Amino acid sequence: MTTHSNHPFHLVDYSPWPLTGAIGAMTTVSGLVKWFHHYDISLFALGNLITILTMYQWWRDISREGTFQGLHTYPVTIGLRWGMILFIVSEIFFFISFFWAFFHSSLSPTIELGSTWPPIGIIAFNPFQIPLLNTAILLASGVTVTWAHHALMEDNHSQTTQGLFFTVILGIYFTMLQAYEYVEAPFTIADAVYGSTFFMATGFHGLHVLIGTTFLLVCLIRHMNYHFSNNHHFGFEAAAWYWHFVDVVWLFLYISIYWWGS
Repeated sequence: MTTHSNHPFHLVDYSPWPLTGAIGAMTTVSGLVKWFHHYDISLFALGNLITILTMYQWWRDISREGTFQGLHTYPVTIGLRWGMILFIVSEIFFFISFFWAFFHSSLSPTIELGSTWPPIGIIAFNPFQIPLLNTAILLASGVTVTWAHHALMEDNHSQTTQGLFFTVILGIYFTMLQAYEYVEAPFTIADAVYGSTFFMATGFHGLHVLIGTTFLLVCLIRHMNYHFSNNHHFGFEAAAWYWHFVDVVWLFLYISIYWWGS
């Protein structure tokens, strides 16, 4: 390990986690193929386990570098910020592809769909029931995560804890309602282009909510262990940026797919 450097940049130590991450990803994809062809989930489960253990240990090391070892200097945090910004931009384009597919099909529905949208035989969700409640939940969670951020910048430990706790609870509540909606859905992913675009867009958004909730839960645990200060808390800031991105994507989903598209 480097004990002294004459520059503010962080040159990482040798780490096994990129290798184990690659092995985990390869095992997961191979497991998916095995699952599809042989209906055996064991290799897929092993790949997920390797990937989760790698993620935990890699991010644990990064947390140590940024807190106890003090390696995240100002130039390093600028690089981390740009990395997070570019990651969120890539996620925006990922969701644009789903919206593109939805509008391509809905603005000029083909004769196979009955020249109408939603297609003939599809009963769409009422946008003023669970989808509207989920919109209110996500907007409220955006308020609580901002409350937590401002409390952290003012060194108010208890209010930061409360704000993060409520954000995590709202994220879990959203996921439970989305799961209930999927169970009660009168159509499936196999029901024409409406079903496929609906479940791909809302399903990937739901996955992002799960990831964001986990991200914020880790931030809550780190905050309770005093990893953050009012001027050194990029881990929390990245989670808040990601959560706001999830909020905005949901608003577009709600307006276009649930409300206009129904």
